[in-house]
Amino acid sequence: MSGEFKYIGSELDLFAAVQNWKSYWSSQIRPFLHGDVLEVGAGLGANTPYMHHGGTGRWVCLEPDTQLANQLAATVSKVNGSGEFEVLCGTLQAIEGRQFDTIVYIDVLEHIENDRKELETAARLLRVGGRIIVLVPAHQRLFTPFDAAIGHFRRYDRPMLRSISPAGVRLEKIWYLDSAGLLLSGANRLLLKQSMPTKGQLHVWDSFVIPASRVLDKVTFGRLGKSIVAVWCRDAG
Repeated sequence: MSGEFKYIGSELDLFAAVQNWKSYWSSQIRPFLHGDVLEVGAGLGANTPYMHHGGTGRWVCLEPDTQLANQLAATVSKVNGSGEFEVLCGTLQAIEGRQFDTIVYIDVLEHIENDRKELETAARLLRVGGRIIVLVPAHQRLFTPFDAAIGHFRRYDRPMLRSISPAGVRLEKIWYLDSAGLLLSGANRLLLKQSMPTKGQLHVWDSFVIPASRVLDKVTFGRLGKSIVAVWCRDAG
């Protein structure tokens, strides 16, 4: 599929600067990352440095958009331990026959029309003990012009993610993030109806709302939030 796919969104550069949010969600999923990692839909590589740590092996960044893949290669070349990185332009079909310990989708699955088939394919690439980790926007009722503008097919909740669980893996954990941001998303859905947030709005969210969510998410035990994380594991046997 290399050279055929063109990402229609325009938000990647805008969201690259939300450091508090990236630090937060990456701290939540990092305990599940191990071994050889496949990052699907790695985009500009803005998320990769937040996830990469010494406990992982080879890190493969997969991106179907040729232009983004070129920028991605330049980004990961600057990450500590860059010799462990590999950038491929394509979809999962480009890596058939390879096996990984962790497969990560960060704000990617909502862009894939047949999400169930995608996860089934990913599950076949997992070694025993391996995990699929998905971070996606939550709650279909919050679907806005922004979602449509950047190519989202849907938003998710717990039942939706459970319903697309691939065969051969076990849903290990599922929880929501950014409970404070959920209120802002509701306001945007009902009042602003913007197709794209401004830099100022993102700055306020990242600087003030995310720190509040770090506290509130613990109080709510991951039951509320505008994003949702799911982790599947391939058990032995």
